[in-house]
Amino acid sequence: MDRAARRVLLQKCELGLLDEDWTPEPATAVELDSTGNRILARRLAGESVVLLDNPDGLLPLAPDTRIAVVGPRAADALAMLGCYSFPSHVLTHHPDMPTGIEIPTVLDALRTELPDAKVTFAQGCDVTDPDTAGFEEAVARTAEADVCVAVLGDRAGLFGRGTSGEGCDATDLRLPGAQGELLDALLATGVPVVLVLLTGRPYALGRWHGRLGAVVQAFFPGEEGGPAVAGVLSGRVNPSGRLPVSVPRLPGGQPWTYLQPPLGLAGEVSNLDPTPLYAFGHGRSYTTFAWEDGTGGAEPAELGTDGTYDVSVTVRNTGDREGAEVVQLYLHDPVASVTRPDMRLIGYQRVAAAPGEAVRVTFRFHADLSSFTDRSGRRTVEPGALELRLGTSSADTHHTARLNLTGPVRELGPDRRLRCETEVRSAD
Repeated sequence: MDRAARRVLLQKCELGLLDEDWTPEPATAVELDSTGNRILARRLAGESVVLLDNPDGLLPLAPDTRIAVVGPRAADALAMLGCYSFPSHVLTHHPDMPTGIEIPTVLDALRTELPDAKVTFAQGCDVTDPDTAGFEEAVARTAEADVCVAVLGDRAGLFGRGTSGEGCDATDLRLPGAQGELLDALLATGVPVVLVLLTGRPYALGRWHGRLGAVVQAFFPGEEGGPAVAGVLSGRVNPSGRLPVSVPRLPGGQPWTYLQPPLGLAGEVSNLDPTPLYAFGHGRSYTTFAWEDGTGGAEPAELGTDGTYDVSVTVRNTGDREGAEVVQLYLHDPVASVTRPDMRLIGYQRVAAAPGEAVRVTFRFHADLSSFTDRSGRRTVEPGALELRLGTSSADTHHTARLNLTGPVRELGPDRRLRCETEVRSAD
């Protein structure tokens, strides 16, 4: 505690916060929502949107199509923000106060993005209210359209004032309120439905798997989230986001980490199958990639418990537009002195490539990355067999490199190397 307090106080001294003449008022005005910040916010939001599914190529939407935008999150600016954002955290207690910043909704952004499209809107239902009186209008608007964009999800809040946020828990992973029933009613029209999720947690989507035209997961994308989502729907943005969580198939499925041990996988020890509908690391694109020349031979490579090993793969854009692939490196440790995760992400690299372009990605694996805390409380590297798996998600491995760590058990100190260095170069 003394060390922690000393560090904080020293930093305050260095910043001048304890000087006699210090004042919290800045000498000059601070612009927190500058044009540059908005551009960065839009880029970050665009790169974070995850295209979960697009089985028949419904997306991108045609520029002159008829679109019915439906759902309680479509026309609400706060649908973009999490519970600790100032508008959601504070301004909800002061309804007469303006938000102070511009936050385009998905509805407004889609109308701007596709000016030649005929866009209609119906809310359908509230986020949590079970009332279904609005279903009739939502279904009518959908029946008149070529495609329906259903924008569903959470209302961020704190301590029970929302469906997602601190103190806002869920008994299961069904969509809140009547939103699941609304989605069923929209699908019953026979019009293709694009599901857009603005949520703070993953919801179970197995009930609609194979019935939706496309699924887009945007979480809470921030003040420029509306234009980012609209950009993905129109095709201006080629989605490259990847899931930082798994999306379950059934409502009773836990928001289970992909880091489960082998007994946490589907198998004979349980009658329940916990396999997620969309795995950790999953995400699709409007282009395609081929993975070539991956490291890994028939025999495992020998490596000391303090050694390094380079694992590489060439990724080629085989589609007709520029895009980005996220190359993910996972570690599989089949036998250890304590139970280990079946797979663990230890490195990743986002690589952009033009059509036809090939990029070589190399990860420098250090044995320290296989370390764990043993039964005596020490962080150690153990000799034995390992696998390095290169893939597009925790459930989709493209190349495997087998290693055999040799030598003594090695205890790690403060100089341990737990970051996987990455090199990217052209392969053409």
